[in-house]
Amino acid sequence: MCTLNSEEEAHLVAMASTALSTTDSPRTPLSLFDVCWDDVLIPQVAVYLSLKDLFNLRCCSRTAHRFVEAALEKRQELHLSGNNTSNIEEGFRVLARCCQRLEVLHLARCRWLTDELLLPLLANNKKRLSAVNLNECVNITALSLQPIIVECKELRVLKLSKCQWLTTGAVDALTLHQSKLVEFDISHCGAIGERCLIIFFRRLNKLTVLSLANTPSVTDQVLIQIGNYCRELEHINLIGCAAVSDYGVHALAMQCPRLRTLLIRSCPRITERSLAPLRQRCLYIDRREEAERHNAHYLNDFYPSDFLVY
Repeated sequence: MCTLNSEEEAHLVAMASTALSTTDSPRTPLSLFDVCWDDVLIPQVAVYLSLKDLFNLRCCSRTAHRFVEAALEKRQELHLSGNNTSNIEEGFRVLARCCQRLEVLHLARCRWLTDELLLPLLANNKKRLSAVNLNECVNITALSLQPIIVECKELRVLKLSKCQWLTTGAVDALTLHQSKLVEFDISHCGAIGERCLIIFFRRLNKLTVLSLANTPSVTDQVLIQIGNYCRELEHINLIGCAAVSDYGVHALAMQCPRLRTLLIRSCPRITERSLAPLRQRCLYIDRREEAERHNAHYLNDFYPSDFLVY
């Protein structure tokens, strides 16, 4: 039988006393935040809360404040398109500081957005971003596009419709650094030249969705280059491209066997001479045949892709 010395006996007595006092004392009530954050609360609860819900929760307590910021750090998508509510700039600064793993960023029609607000968010998320929508963001400049072009190596979707600040130089930089885009929108961008577009599309052999609506520099030569190099193209928007003719449409369609959508309203030089063969391929064209226009009311309610939707 082993014996204990006086120091060991004293240690065991102290441990027993501590255990008894802990058992006798009342327990601290548990709260929601005692559940594991990383394994349960963030992946199973926080992902279903809107940004409004998260910011409301953030105001409840210091623990809630820490929890929300931890949830924002792991957030993968940020959708603020068309949100121009008051004081949103302050909320966006919080998002720019906390979000570290964004993959999808939708900021279309955010009139309050500036380079000062956007650049910190891009700096914290540039490694993971795969989709960026800046349609109609009129108060930012090409400065905000620089980190997207140079450092977002996973970028696959880029939307810059009605961004008049988009210049030929910015598109040249895109040509050098971004060749894996699958969806691209530069509708209503009048500052880009024809030669710039011709060079640009030579690099985009993975492009499937393209919107060039109301871009004056889009010509038959541009469509020929798109047909030669963008063989995976499925949807193209040429609405309002007045310089495009049957010649360009024919060249495009012959080289793009997967083409499913052709939007060519307000293109007066495109006729049934090039469209008729395409109709036989069950291609969706947003302009009906001449004979049908006089006999049927046309309802344009079909969008095979979301590339027209912000």
